[in-house]
Amino acid sequence: MLDKTPTTRVQALLDTLGAALETGRIEDAVHLFAEECYWRDLVAFTWNIKTVEGRDQVRDMLQAQLAGAKPSNWRVAAGEEATEADGVLESWISFETATGRGYGLVRFKNGLVWTLLTALAELKGHEEKSGFTRPLGAKHGQNLGARTWKEEREHEERTLGYEKQPYVVIIGGGQGGIALGARLRQLGVPTIILEKNDRPGDSWRKRYKSLCLHDPVWYDHLPYIDFPKNWPVFAPKDKIGDWLEFYTKVMELNYWTRSTAKSAKWDEAAKEWTIIVDRDGEEVVLKPSSSSLRRACPARPIFPISRGASASEANSTIPRSIRDRTDTRARRLPSSVRTTQPMTSAPPSMRRVSMSR
Repeated sequence: MLDKTPTTRVQALLDTLGAALETGRIEDAVHLFAEECYWRDLVAFTWNIKTVEGRDQVRDMLQAQLAGAKPSNWRVAAGEEATEADGVLESWISFETATGRGYGLVRFKNGLVWTLLTALAELKGHEEKSGFTRPLGAKHGQNLGARTWKEEREHEERTLGYEKQPYVVIIGGGQGGIALGARLRQLGVPTIILEKNDRPGDSWRKRYKSLCLHDPVWYDHLPYIDFPKNWPVFAPKDKIGDWLEFYTKVMELNYWTRSTAKSAKWDEAAKEWTIIVDRDGEEVVLKPSSSSLRRACPARPIFPISRGASASEANSTIPRSIRDRTDTRARRLPSSVRTTQPMTSAPPSMRRVSMSR
């Protein structure tokens, strides 16, 4: 009799794990993990980004979250085959919870879970309209007074935040805020993104001249629209800035430029925020139910400077690529010593977790 394939063996192990989880047998489930094990959860079980290590932490997480998560239907992901190398079985997987559908990656060593990634992909009852479920767009027949797409978009831009309150306000319109806004848009969640700069993408354009993405392009796609096939492997900053500006327009994001949040206060009784916004000199009061602070890496250059150094001496230590946009000559430097690292890294990569990898 032929040995079972890696895919068959992984599915059998997933069936055993799934049965223990579905029936609430936490101790049985815990002992299906190796003593040295790692479980990285992206929202699916914990509604957070959480890593647990070792059986004790796995047990604690399951005791806190299993009853609510109700995981089921653990499968080797459709179209995928498990692999085996150096005694480790590895496979992309899919599963369901009470509220959504997810996918992940599992590695088994000696028949026990060594590493497990679980990520929530969609909420049941709130599936994104894409592919075969995308909107029709065309509105045939006579409908006097109906708005065109352009008129509907202009109406939304004019009224959201004034006549109609957003459900979510995203503070910070870099790539993270833009990607989150795009996801919420597809879920039908009224959202406003606040950005202090003049244009989408300026947080990239205003950085040092030689900056490029530090990750290859195939890791950096935004949701729904991949970079073109002829895009550079390591895209220059201004090219990324232009792409973000294009993206916010075609994804129809409500993106308020030259806007800053002056204050934010949570009203426990009303279950809403009161956010005072300076929108290009106009004070606007927003009352969303949720807010998100999307903070990128520091936009200000920080370099080590000797105590008591003059401005001209300090200026000569700053790389020309940074000095081109940072004029320190007119500033008086504090006497304290800067010990933090210089600005040498790019903003966080715009990684998108994808089934197609």
